[in-house]
This record gives sequence, C-alpha cells and structure tokens, in this order.
Amino acid sequence: MTMSNLKLGVQVVSATNLMPKDGQGSSSAFVELHFDGQKFRTTTKERDLNPVWNETFYFNISDPSNVPNLALDAYAYNNINAATHTRSFLGKVRLTGTSFVPYSDAVVLHYPLEKRGLFSRVKGELGLKVFITDDPSIKSSNPLPAMESFTHSEAHATQAPSMTQQVQNLFSGDKAESRHTFHHLPNPNHQQQQQHFTAPVTEQAVKYTVDEMKAEPPQPVKIVRMHSASSSQPVDYALKETSPFLGGGQVVGGRVIRVDKLSSTYDLVEKMQFLFVRVVKARELPAKDITGSLDPYVEVKVGNYKGITKHFEKKQNPEWNEVFAFARERMQSSVLEVVVKDKDLVKDDFVGILKFDLNEVPTRVPPDSPLAPEWYRLEDKKGEKIKGELMLAVWIGTQADEAFPDAWHSDAATPADIAAAVSTHIRSKVYHAPRLWYVRVNVIEAQDVIPGDKSRFPEVHVKVQLGNQVLKTKTVQARTMSPLWNEEFLFVVAEPFEDHLILSVEDRVGPNKDEVIGRAMIPLNSVEKRADDRPIHNRWYNLEKPVAVDVDQLKKDKFSTRLHLRVCLDGGYHVLDESTHYSSDLRPTAKQLWKPSIGILELGILNVDGLHPMKTREGKGTSDTYCVAKYGHKWVRTRTIINSPCPRYNEQYTWEVYDPATVLTVGVFDNGQLGEKSGNGNKDMKIGKVRIRISTLETGRVYTHTYPLLVLHPSGVKKMGELHLAIRFSCTSLVNMMYIYSRPLLPKMHYVRPLTVLQLDMLRHQAVNIVAARLSRAEPPLRKEVVEYMSDVDSHLWSMRRSKANFFRLMTVLSGLFAVGKWFGDVRTWKNPITTVLVHVLYVMLVCFPELILPTIFLYMFLIGIWNYRYRPQYPPHMNTRISCAEAVHPDELDEEFDTFPTSRSPELVRMRYDRLRSVAGRVQTVVGDVATQGERIQALLSWRDPRATAIFVLFCLIAALVLYVTPFQVVAVVAGIYLMRHPRFRHRLPSVPINFFRRLPAKTDSML
Repeated sequence: MTMSNLKLGVQVVSATNLMPKDGQGSSSAFVELHFDGQKFRTTTKERDLNPVWNETFYFNISDPSNVPNLALDAYAYNNINAATHTRSFLGKVRLTGTSFVPYSDAVVLHYPLEKRGLFSRVKGELGLKVFITDDPSIKSSNPLPAMESFTHSEAHATQAPSMTQQVQNLFSGDKAESRHTFHHLPNPNHQQQQQHFTAPVTEQAVKYTVDEMKAEPPQPVKIVRMHSASSSQPVDYALKETSPFLGGGQVVGGRVIRVDKLSSTYDLVEKMQFLFVRVVKARELPAKDITGSLDPYVEVKVGNYKGITKHFEKKQNPEWNEVFAFARERMQSSVLEVVVKDKDLVKDDFVGILKFDLNEVPTRVPPDSPLAPEWYRLEDKKGEKIKGELMLAVWIGTQADEAFPDAWHSDAATPADIAAAVSTHIRSKVYHAPRLWYVRVNVIEAQDVIPGDKSRFPEVHVKVQLGNQVLKTKTVQARTMSPLWNEEFLFVVAEPFEDHLILSVEDRVGPNKDEVIGRAMIPLNSVEKRADDRPIHNRWYNLEKPVAVDVDQLKKDKFSTRLHLRVCLDGGYHVLDESTHYSSDLRPTAKQLWKPSIGILELGILNVDGLHPMKTREGKGTSDTYCVAKYGHKWVRTRTIINSPCPRYNEQYTWEVYDPATVLTVGVFDNGQLGEKSGNGNKDMKIGKVRIRISTLETGRVYTHTYPLLVLHPSGVKKMGELHLAIRFSCTSLVNMMYIYSRPLLPKMHYVRPLTVLQLDMLRHQAVNIVAARLSRAEPPLRKEVVEYMSDVDSHLWSMRRSKANFFRLMTVLSGLFAVGKWFGDVRTWKNPITTVLVHVLYVMLVCFPELILPTIFLYMFLIGIWNYRYRPQYPPHMNTRISCAEAVHPDELDEEFDTFPTSRSPELVRMRYDRLRSVAGRVQTVVGDVATQGERIQALLSWRDPRATAIFVLFCLIAALVLYVTPFQVVAVVAGIYLMRHPRFRHRLPSVPINFFRRLPAKTDSML
C-alpha cells in the first residue's frame, strides 16, 4: 500500500431532533464538512427535522504522518435563502485525527450536536461514519457546494488486508484534545472476545429512524480516548470512553439511544440470556442398592456444561430447591438433560432422565410471576416411563431474574467444581456492613480499693476492654484508697451488640506484673444512647472479685470497691471506617439525624478485558475473577467467573446517595478459594480498583468507560487489565442537593466535640477490623484482605513516593501564585511597556475608585468560570501514574513502601533508609526554621531586642503616621504603586533599604542549642 492513496471517507447518514429555525417549526438542513483545507457540502433536505442524507465524501490526505494533528469538523446549517446563501447554525461535531479507523472497523455513531457559542440554541444528533481507506480506485470528491450522493459499498470490497494495522500505526501519538473532541479506537480484544461469545443485544442492528439504512453485521465497540490536560500519562493508562449496546440502548456521548420503547430495570448492562433450571424435589424414587436405600442427586446437563445438586443419604423423597443457570450464548446443544442418579462409592447408578427441547422452553421477563414448577415422570435410557417423579421449572430469562443471584452458573463451572463448599464462594452477593457506634467511657474514680498486700499503697490503673480493643488509664498511687483518673476513652462497636464492656481495676505489684483487684462487666444493650452533646449520667458500678472466694470469708471481709463511670453510645458521630479522602458515607450513626436522599447511583459492571493471568492451572495461566463495589453501608460482589481472561459480568446495582462529596470504589480480585494450593495462604489476590467521586458526575448522564486497573507492585506500576463500567447518577431532589453544599461535611458532633487525629486513626483501624470480621462471616465470605484493600487501610503509612507526589501537588497548586509573581515581576521590569502602562492605568483607577475592587475580582472569576465551562471534563477522574509519581520511582523506595509495619527488613537496609529519611527531614527542618526566623524578625521590630533597629522603626512609624494623617490615602497608594513599578533605569541592582533593614533584625536562632 502506498500511503499517497490514503483518503478520509465520511458518510453523512442522518440527523435527528434538530432545532426548528425557519419560524414555522421546521428546518431545511445541510451539512458542511471541513478537513485539511478541503470543504464539502451535502444536499439540502427541505423542511425536515430528521433529515436523511446517506451521502459519502472522500478527502485527500496530503501528509499521513500529520493526520493525528488534524480534525474533521461537521457543521449543520439551516438553509434560509439559497439565492443569497444565508443560513443559520444548527450545531457542530468535531472529531480529531486519532479517532479515524479503517473501514472494516468503522460504524455509524450518532454524535450530540455541540454549541458554537454560549447563547447558541442547539439540540439533536448527527449520524456519521468516518473511516480511512487506501483503495486506489476511489477518487476524491468534487468540492462543489452541493454534492450528488454515491455509494461506496463495492469500492471497499477490495481493501488490502494489512490496512487495519498500517492505519492504526499512524495514530500512536499522544495529543492533547479540547473539550468537544471524540476519540475512537477499535477494541484490541474484540476478535478474542468474539471467539467465546457474542452479546445478544448486538445481534441486531440498531433501529434508527432512517428507513434507508440497512442492518450491518456486529461491529466492535469504539473507544473514546480521554486525556487529562493537566497531567498526561501513557496512553495505555488513560481512561477510554466507549459506546456499548446496553439494555436501554446504545450509549453515545453519555446519552442512551433507545432501540425500542421498552425499557428494562437492568438498562446499564448488556442483556444476557440464561437457561434457568429449578430442581425442586422428587418423590417415589426407585431403590437401587441391595439394602433398598437410595442416595439421590440430580445432574443437569446442557452440552459440555453440567451442574450437580447435593445428594441425600437414604432418602426416596428428597427436596433440593436449587437453581442452575446456563449462559445461552455458550450452549452448544439444543437439548437439556436432567438425570437423577444414586450416589455410590464405585460408580453412581442411573435412576431416571428427563429431556427438554430448548426451542420449546418458555421465556420469562420480570415482573412476570415466577414460573410454577411441574411434576415430570422419569424415563429410562430407552425413553420409557418408569417409577418416580421430579418437580422442575425450566425457563429462559436474563440477569434481571430473581433466581439469578442464588443460581449455580455455567460460566463458573470447572471439572473440579463438584463440591458444594466451592459453589458458595462463587455466587454474587449483596452485603450490608454493620452499623457502627462510638462507645465513650469516662473513668472518673474508684472508691475503697482493697489491695492484696495491705502493707503498701496500691498503684492502680483501670483497664477497659471491649472485644479486641484494650485501653488503660495512667497508674495512680492510691494513698487514700480512692484514686482519681478522670480519663476518657473511645471504642468502636457494631450492631447487634454482642460484646460486653469489661473494666478491671489492677494493682501494679511489680515490673510488668499486675494484680486484678476487681472487675465490672457492662452489657452494651443497657448503655445509654445519645445523638448530641447532652450531659451523660454518671453511675457507680460495684466491682466483683476476679476469683471465687469462700462465702464465709466474703461475709466477714465485705468487698465494697466501686468504680465511678460515665458510659454512653455516641450516635452523633460518623464512624470513619475508610480513608477520609475516599469516604462513601458521611451520615451519623443515629438514624434520627439522617437527611433524605438526594439521588440514586446506578452501576453496571460490564466486563474486564486483557486480564493478566493470576495463577497456574493445568500448566496454563488463568484467572478466576470477581468484582466488589462499595458505597456506604452496601457492599456488592459479582459472581466469580472461572478460567476467563475477559470475564463478562453484566450485573447492575443501585445505591441511594445522601451526599455528593462521596466516592464509589470498585475493585477486581482473583478468587483464591477454589482449591488451588498456592503459597499465599489462599488469599484473594488484588487485581486493581477504581474510584469515582459522585460530585464529578453530571446528573442523568450515562458514563461508559473502560478504566485501567493499575496496581503498584514492588517492581513498579502494572496494568492488570481494563474494567468496563456504566455509571449513572440521577438526582431525586435538586433543592436538597444544592442545600447539601451549604452544610458541614461531617455531622455536628465532629465540630462540637472534635476527635484528635490520633484517636481517628486508632478508631478507623478498629472499625475496619470489625467490618472485615462481620463480612468474612457472610456466605460467601468477603475476606479481610478484600475489605482492607477497598478501605485503603494503609494510606496513612509513610511512603517516599507519596511524599514526593504530595509535594508536587502542592507546587502545582501554588504554581498560579508563582505565575502571578512572575507576571508582576515582568511588569515591574517593563518587559512589555504596553502591558506595564495598562497596569499603571488600571491600578490608578482602582485606587481612585476602591469600591470597584471586589466587584472587579468577582466579575473576573465569573468570566473565567464561564470560559472554562467550554472545556469542562467530560469523564470522571481516574488514577494517574504521573500525579502518583509511580512511573519512575526508585526500586528501593517501592520496597520500603511495601515493607511491613513494624519493619521486617535487615538492619543494614533499615539503617540506610533511616539515614535517607534523616536527610529529607533535615531539609524540612531547615525550611521550617527559616519561616520561623522571618516571623521572629517581625516580632523583633517592637521588642527592643535590637535597641537601635527598634528606635529607627518607631521613629519611622511616627513620621509615617503624621504624613498619612495629612495626605489622602489614594495619593499615598498611587505614589507607592508607581514607585514599586518604576522603570528599571530608576532601580538599583542591590536590595532595597527596607529589605536590608529587615534582614539585620535579630531572631531566636542565637538561643538555639
């Protein structure tokens, strides 16, 4: 192929729902195409708001290497008067060169028409098919005002097979794009996915409003590359926007183009059909053993997929009530076989069989009532009726079926998957994390402390224990036998309250040796609850002897030690069980304080592409993956898909949103509980996670993107795959949402009685442990390593990489101030005389009219905000390796970050890292000291530490007061500003007098050791 034959083909298909512009409720639309200095125009469709063109144009590509820098502009106009060439604007679409694909990968996409200016009245969509061809038989179009349409189907039948690869090589550059730019690249995993499955919803062409369009074969999903302008990173790590066919229709530019009028509850996932088989029970099964007993189980088989129920021992009327789901797209047989067998030690005996033709199985669509099971007489291998009946229900449904979550799935079946215990670890599940409370314990004093050794004054302290949480008061010498502490402790507890609060008064009888004097146990169910800062009632609690004693001795020696306490359950706080920056819920514990929800968050977990193998099975690399999503108290887990590098989940979940300043976290994990004997203690391995802040989502828009799963390993950052999600945030109350922005981020108690940073860290750690313990007891369990990874428990630990990243973030924030300072320096040095003169004029105006200063500042910020609206982000933020300083991090710094706490490295390595940390801390120490020095010099102006300097400054203040008293302030401000911005020829290279005077002032550095 010679690159000079390359041409850009643009098929203008149709437009829909255009804005009427002719004053009679219609428009006469035509489209102008602009590319690389060439311009073409379609015919005009008179008085039609949904015009159809189906006209194709070909542009010459003069320099193929420059294609990524070019853009195709499509302008839609309303033809007002053909004679005078007057027209009105209907909208535009802009596509960059990186979006152009070969003809074999091109599909028709309907792009939302964009405005040309702030006050443009635009609506509707424009359908285009854009591709690159190298067919020499195709000639470029004739650039006339109106074109005759011609087809191109035959011209593309002879395209070279190497076209795809060569064209894609043109666009490997990473360019910055503007806000109205779409970028489409073919999905590299499409061919691999089509070998395994074909999505049912893409088997049909989208039903557009254009009658002339013909159904096309299924096309690969087109990816829209979105790059962060502020911090570019490798293209492979960038977020990509997709246009998948979901249950509600195709998503283009955040809008759903519906295929039909019917809508589904599961409209954010691809529609998947399953064959459901519910095995309920059997009766009067024939005996097979010599003893006349039967150990029955049922085997459900479709092609190569087989599901097995549990077996019952010696039972001829068993009840299973188990559901099996077989993915319709993977079924290789048209017959369903349900076999009843007898469990035996050597070989299982055949009892009876049922066969169903899949073409006759009914289809059920919720909210239809569940299909009623029926009794079926068993048959032998010859097809004759025998004794015994089986109750079954067989139907075809989707993932919206009520039986889907608890069903056994064919895509989770392996030859080794025969144990019922394994199946419990692969099902989808919705978890509700327990409601957490803070327990506030105020230990005031004890009374009548009786030590074991009465020859000495006891040194007592109180140990407070709640579950695994243990805290102690300071040790006090009880000379009056009534020690006073008045210390307060906080603990975390979860509903339902299972643990008791245990308080022990202990005597320090020796080094690291304590003797229990008495103990009190307080059930948490009896503890007072509060949701505000009202006073807590104090109580005296009698202590009990820690060991049993003789009753007569107890009567003779009455044990009357008491403990004075204030205990309450604080419900006015939000118990932080995750990192503060990624909180998914900010509501207080007490439900009475909850505000109404402001919206609904819907998440569709579609698929994962390009997974790295996480384990080895039968000599081949494979993965058994599932996804976990966390928002608020609700955790969800998808089903585990076995042996798939590109698993398709297509599961949809919903959450109520109470605060937009919250974060949804979605993680992908490899299931380690399926029988493999690995060296990691059968932990579920993390593959990656994605965070999505709700406040960054536009209301009502569907976000369909593939998120790179980036994980930091000791060897560096790795991309483990791409997670495909569909997200929609729907606002139910706009007033409530706007009101939320004026409210404090945390509940009132966090400000009335704030907790220290040390307390918050300790309580967060305890809260995560409690949530992990509760969720690990569910079925299937959500393991501790999963909960900790989703909650970012290690985000507070020291990391040289994170420290650098935070420093550069701070520098980025301050870069605006540095830029203003540099600009003002250029003004002072008259680098651009015209700018300096204009600044002088503006300064004089503001000084003369000071009431205009604040309005000018706010108007300036308003205009900046309006200008930036055109370039607002069109996609959620995602993890950035450049911002995280993860691209070129030193291996030793990564090894330090992955070190345990406390460290497990060698003393020599720890000493080297300690010296490095001392070096960094020394620089920080120097900067802090310099800042303190400048502040102390300001204090020294009037402290008479340097009597001559203070005398000079006091005299200067007196003269300045007299001068300013008789001189108008505007005059002083104008003179000072002009002096500050004076021309360089009136300026000295040496520092000014005030700076020299300030630097000579004393500081407290002389007093430092």
